[in-house]
Amino acid sequence: MRKIRDSAALEALYGQPGAPAMRKVADRMTPLYRKWIMTSKLCVLSTVGPNGTDGSPRGDDGPVVAELDEFTLAMPDWRGNNRLDSLRNIVEDGRVSCMFIVPGSNNVVRVNGQAYLSDAPKLRARFEKKGCQPATVIVLQIGEIYTQCARALMRAGTWAGVDESTDLPSVGEILAEMTRGEEGGAPYDDAWGTRAAQTMW
Repeated sequence: MRKIRDSAALEALYGQPGAPAMRKVADRMTPLYRKWIMTSKLCVLSTVGPNGTDGSPRGDDGPVVAELDEFTLAMPDWRGNNRLDSLRNIVEDGRVSCMFIVPGSNNVVRVNGQAYLSDAPKLRARFEKKGCQPATVIVLQIGEIYTQCARALMRAGTWAGVDESTDLPSVGEILAEMTRGEEGGAPYDDAWGTRAAQTMW
């Protein structure tokens, strides 16, 4: 398999980016980027660490991040599976990217920067919901903000209103496959909705 070994060879295949792709980049929360990000309830958090990379969906019932100042965002770490892959990476290597998604828009807003974790009581309390607080908060220091090209979501027909999930395997089925039937299956799937509702925050 032929491999591209350097940036010059790569760039020769594509050419230079258009001027708008470079001029739309901000180094802080501008009024319009603020409006976009504060509308987003869902983002994908990407991290890198000594054991590899991680991409983690992050969602909330309101804005998925809070703005601490024009250069800084905060994201509560709500309940998940406790693998802590993203959090371990942030502790070891603070480089992060977030892709902010809004249903109905084919655009995605990307924030790249450096992050750290905080368990400061005041910061955790800021995100309290239903008597629960996140164990930690991801504090993201903005390096750059920009919009991504809409073509990917357009090609995929992401918001076309078609449900393509009907034949997907369930998590219980995948767990049963991976454990050779020792765990998972229908009992796991049947209990998941109640378990999730009880441990959402």
